[in-house]
Amino acid sequence: MDDFRQARWYVVRPAGNRKPATYRCPLCGGLLPALRGHMLVLPEGDAPRRRHAHTSCVMKARRDGRLPLREEIEPPRPGLLARLLRRG
Repeated sequence: MDDFRQARWYVVRPAGNRKPATYRCPLCGGLLPALRGHMLVLPEGDAPRRRHAHTSCVMKARRDGRLPLREEIEPPRPGLLARLLRRG
């Protein structure tokens, strides 16, 4: 779990899981039934390191600044048109 907390940025999205499993939220340590609405959190976008987390825990961590998103840390790359215009 330490590796999860050491990420510079995260990707957060709603989870769509229908299997009867139980996960442990990496943010609060509490149990999380998969059939209940929750979020997937991917440290630095790395799918193998993804964790299932309570929606309320994700929202609190975001408010507290503990779960920065990629677009908040790394500026977006210029689009194709902007790159082509820059060459000209």
